[in-house]
Amino acid sequence: MTFEHPAKEGEENEPGRFAKLAELASNFTSSAGFSVFCVLLVAAFVVVHLLHLDTSWQHLVGDAMGAVALLLLALLKNSERRAEHAIQVKLNAIAAALLEQQEGKGGQAHRALQRAIGLENRQ
Repeated sequence: MTFEHPAKEGEENEPGRFAKLAELASNFTSSAGFSVFCVLLVAAFVVVHLLHLDTSWQHLVGDAMGAVALLLLALLKNSERRAEHAIQVKLNAIAAALLEQQEGKGGQAHRALQRAIGLENRQ
């Protein structure tokens, strides 16, 4: 476990294993298939309660919904932090490039700005 920002894990231009897994999970959870799974899970919850099945079934379905909600919360927070980091890097690169341009210098900030383009897709 680390307290480092999730976007800073791994090499600078190479996302870490967790970032890759989080990206795959994010893509899956935004798919139609996952939406259908969630609707079926909620429908199962309603059916179990309407049929007055044993409480163990109610707990099973409720626990499954809780687990999915917790995983989605963690995934959402991770995605938010990575996007926030990418935006900040881009803003810093834009500001540095504008400053260089205003001062009549060239070079370093322009290259940093080029590297920042598409950063959110690489994290």
